[in-house]
Amino acid sequence: MKIEFYINLQAASFFYVLKAYFEFFLLTLHDFYIDLIIMIRIKNNWRVPKGQELTELDKKVLYYQNKGHLVPTRQLIKTPEQIEGIRRSGMLNTAVLDKVAEEIHAGMSTAEIDKIVYDYTTQHGGVCACLGYEGFPKSVCTSINEVVCHGIPSEEEILEEGDIVNVDCTTILDGYYADASRMFIIGKTTPQKEKLVRVAKECLEVGMEAAKPFSFVGDLGHAIEKHAKKNGFSVVRDLCGHGVGVEFHEEPDVVHYGRKGTGMLLVPGMVFTIEPMINMGTWEVFIDEEDGWTVVTEDELPSAQWEHTFVMTENGLEILTY
Repeated sequence: MKIEFYINLQAASFFYVLKAYFEFFLLTLHDFYIDLIIMIRIKNNWRVPKGQELTELDKKVLYYQNKGHLVPTRQLIKTPEQIEGIRRSGMLNTAVLDKVAEEIHAGMSTAEIDKIVYDYTTQHGGVCACLGYEGFPKSVCTSINEVVCHGIPSEEEILEEGDIVNVDCTTILDGYYADASRMFIIGKTTPQKEKLVRVAKECLEVGMEAAKPFSFVGDLGHAIEKHAKKNGFSVVRDLCGHGVGVEFHEEPDVVHYGRKGTGMLLVPGMVFTIEPMINMGTWEVFIDEEDGWTVVTEDELPSAQWEHTFVMTENGLEILTY
């Protein structure tokens, strides 16, 4: 009986080992298939029109594409006319946030900020991109303290001494989009919050420095995360920057963490935002179920964010929302 049991046990063990190897093989096959699909997608991203002679830009992008890197499509490379249109939109966007900076104070409601943004934008021929976007009910996002982003302005939400608030505004002018956000400290706040706001701005600047022509999204993400961690903070991973200009959200996804040499190749002519969300505590967040929009830190510690729209040039980034 003992020998029979041992044999059966050996057989059972062999069966489970075989089963495990088979499952591993299927998973490996699945991963290979996914990688193959990605490689095909990457390989076809940059296409040269039939019969057209290769430009120097074509040669450079194709070099990276042939090495297996993710490169943009031609549609993501803005024309000079488009860049000029986005720049004009950026000028209005900057003026809107300047107006908010003049008016913001303790005791005002976030609904008043929304009115300032709407009135100034429409009076100068622009459109508030947030208003009605996928059902968003207001013209701007106002995110206070532990709210990371997408806070909805309200008559009941009153700014208090010591609050830190992010005002995130996207402007459309003549069909072109520009997107930026700023942090505002209401009165005097704690040294910890002051440091968070300062480091969040530094993270944006560090990301700008890392983003060179023909660098990768991962290069700037790596630099941002390194600076945030060095200062004892974390980077939100569930939200990212994005391409912008002709539409509200375009490729690439500009993640603010990661490894160098990964993500999409940054080619002159691309327009995108960098907008790191830096948390005092954990990087984890959740969406308020009541409104389906407001993103809050999981531990309810404060968060800060600065954002600009940039165009990549042959010489580096140019800010379009200054």
